[in-house]
Amino acid sequence: KLFFTDYGNAAKVERCDMDGMNRTWIVDSKIEQPTALALDLINKYVYWLDIYLESVEVVDYQGRRRQTITKGRQIRHLCGLAVFENYLYTINSDTLSILRINRYNGTDVQALARLDNAKEIRVYQKRTQAAVRSHACEADPYGMPGGCSHLCLLSSSYKARTCRCRTGFILGSDGRSCK
Repeated sequence: KLFFTDYGNAAKVERCDMDGMNRTWIVDSKIEQPTALALDLINKYVYWLDIYLESVEVVDYQGRRRQTITKGRQIRHLCGLAVFENYLYTINSDTLSILRINRYNGTDVQALARLDNAKEIRVYQKRTQAAVRSHACEADPYGMPGGCSHLCLLSSSYKARTCRCRTGFILGSDGRSCK
């Protein structure tokens, strides 16, 4: 799945398959400017910053069990969001520092380090890396991913795929080759 935020005409947090199909709103009320998003892949939670409402909130992958983690004026200066173990990590663009926030109750906020011009943050940890298994976009005997001549996108499961073409090309009637 792909998770993303949108604060166009109607602000929301959404999810879809990697090929863009099955687009679903998971948060579409009491939300104004969701500017950063982080996933807890193990427990299946979505966290986001809303700089207009000055809040950090969380829901499960279906949009249920919504909770506010923290609120306050300091949120409007935050950018980027990552989750690891018991904490959320973000960048305060006003003080140029990395912040650590307890993700269960919003307390225990600590500035960890100072960085110039940081706008995004990521945490890489072995437990959150999915084990690679056989999937529909594996290279075929000719080296084409999923048998697609340009792009192979996983669909509703790791067994399904959709072929797409680069800009300026159209997908052929075979659903795999681009012309």
